[in-house]
Amino acid sequence: MEKIVEQTLLYDFYGELLNEHQKNIYEDVVFNDLSLSEVADEYGISRQGVFDLIKRVNKSLSDYENKLHLVDKFLSTKSRVHDILKLSDEYINDQDINKIQSIQKIARDIIDNF
Repeated sequence: MEKIVEQTLLYDFYGELLNEHQKNIYEDVVFNDLSLSEVADEYGISRQGVFDLIKRVNKSLSDYENKLHLVDKFLSTKSRVHDILKLSDEYINDQDINKIQSIQKIARDIIDNF
């Protein structure tokens, strides 16, 4: 997964677990694309301090994912729903009962995994 997409997903799922200071700096560097120097000047800390904070936050977000697997579950479910849509489109075209059975199996798998 591309790094910025991964950072965005991790932040979307676990960002609320960070304190306000961490969130503000992380958003400025990662999402607002400010340089470390710009953020350091804005918050009155060193450039190295900003770098270290971003590194710690990335590790924290990764650690949350390693324990909770919410992003993995989300991506897996999204992929499975995409499969359902594809099979349902094929069913509409073919009227193939096997497609409906496949859709039902995927839906049961999603339900069973939650």
